[in-house]
Amino acid sequence: MSSKIIEKYFRDDKLPHIWCPGCGHGIIMKSITDAIDELGYNKDDVCIVSGIGCSSRAPGYMDFNTLHTTHGRALAFATGVKMANPNLKVIVISGDGDCAAIGGNHLIHAARRNIDITTVVFNNNIYGMTGGQYSPTTPTGDRGTTAPYGNIDRNFDLCNLAKAAGSTYVARSTAYHANMIKKQVKAGIENKGFSFVEAVSVCPTYYGRKNKKGNAVEMMKYLKEGTVNVKAAEKLPKEKVEGKTLIGEFYKNPEPEYTEEYQKIIDRY
Repeated sequence: MSSKIIEKYFRDDKLPHIWCPGCGHGIIMKSITDAIDELGYNKDDVCIVSGIGCSSRAPGYMDFNTLHTTHGRALAFATGVKMANPNLKVIVISGDGDCAAIGGNHLIHAARRNIDITTVVFNNNIYGMTGGQYSPTTPTGDRGTTAPYGNIDRNFDLCNLAKAAGSTYVARSTAYHANMIKKQVKAGIENKGFSFVEAVSVCPTYYGRKNKKGNAVEMMKYLKEGTVNVKAAEKLPKEKVEGKTLIGEFYKNPEPEYTEEYQKIIDRY
């Protein structure tokens, strides 16, 4: 099945990918293509947009309509694509720095507008491609090249941010939970509005090495053991949840979609 997915949805002349051994991004990219395949969309009906960063290399490998844009601006370009052709299924692939730092303002306003775009954030808690600087999601106290003695910033909870900004579908999974990513991306695409899926990844090269998290296998094991489904968390005692990362669907509440509301104005006048 994997070989058929690769033949159907990937530019094989661009493979193998350049991600480091043990990086979780390839798993997340595959889960996105699995979601599209199960939904049965024609490749020409899908547009995948990225900014700059490790995660943003993905559209170069994926054989859809694709845009590799400037740092932090993927959602701005994606908004233009969606406004020009509302029938397209627009998916944004972004990183934690690309989306939440330089692109943070675009994120909150795309969510506020509730435009029908599905954003998947490959969150590896670090700026991987540009040298290991700490990002808005690097846990407080953890190290990066720009925080050699530990990061003193409080880190963003991206799902809380997306929900507060107006996303009508919000979910989180990890590279270990590949099937969950697939299900969440499917739900996000089917949601008529702004959908936000955080996919927690692993970066053994920079984040793992600098913070003594072990090798790729050990980091993946942590994603398995250090997470708990939000539905299960509701029934567990507080001490069983403390220090764990919550995964699952956090919010789903359909609201009027931006391009449809815009079309109503055109039709009216």
